Amino acid sequence: MKIAIVQHRPVYLDLAGTLAKAAKLIQQAANQGADIVAFGETFFTGYPAWLDHCPNVALWEHAPTKQVFQRMYDNGLSANGEAMQQLQQLAAQWSVRLLFGANEVVPEGPAHGTIFNSIFMIDQNGSIMLHHRKLMPTYIEKLLYGLGDGHGLHAVNLPQGKIGALICWEHWMPLARQAMHETGEQLHFALWPAVHNAHQLASRHYAFEGRCIVVAVGQIMQASDIPEELEQPAHLAKAPDTYLLNGGSCVIGPDGKFILSPQFETEDIFYVDLPPLKELIREKLNLDISGHYNRADIFKLRINKERLL
Repeated sequence: MKIAIVQHRPVYLDLAGTLAKAAKLIQQAANQGADIVAFGETFFTGYPAWLDHCPNVALWEHAPTKQVFQRMYDNGLSANGEAMQQLQQLAAQWSVRLLFGANEVVPEGPAHGTIFNSIFMIDQNGSIMLHHRKLMPTYIEKLLYGLGDGHGLHAVNLPQGKIGALICWEHWMPLARQAMHETGEQLHFALWPAVHNAHQLASRHYAFEGRCIVVAVGQIMQASDIPEELEQPAHLAKAPDTYLLNGGSCVIGPDGKFILSPQFETEDIFYVDLPPLKELIREKLNLDISGHYNRADIFKLRINKERLL
């Protein structure tokens, strides 16, 4: 199985522009023989890294933040919308599986005014296989995102093996990890804003603990991508090429060692040929935390997998 990790900037808060860019990148990856093409956390249409840099964004009734939230919503991705249908058509056209993060919106009904930090996976026939909403927005992300649910805490079955995904600090939620490990996951996609040292640590731990391969996908964002409505600190205004998110995408084996070392400060597609996933069962000989290295008679895990909104 060949995976393609897309470490490119989206066209920030521009759904049409990002779709056009993604279409070219998907075609490029398909022409290189990729089986799965992976994009980073909220690639559609951009991670709000400006929360860490721009002053006053969390002030009550701050008009610039409201304006940016409006643009995030207007350029969000709906599970049943036209943009998603275009991505489904691209997957079918190029016979590849797509896995990507999105600012998800629900145009009608409950939660119609909420943005979710979500993962989608589309199969090579254009069907949505996985739809997971991040369980808990991290720290200041709570200003923008709603709470997810357990509906997407499962691996999907492919001929090559079982594949699952989590977002960012969900990798530090022990019960979320256990829920995924118990599905027999063999290939895991970890979507991050950027895969810096602490995020590498979490990804390597996940791979070792789950005896699986982890694809950690980072993003690229520069100061020039900060929405124009927001005030920029002087040092960023003077240096628009400064990286707010510098990538770091990497691939980790079940021994916790890098198959692909972290790739920083570059926009590219990284290709990795993975070993047969079914051979990973041999790594369970000394550690299976859902089986022989677990105490089901002592510990009980109950998961609510209902879609809440």
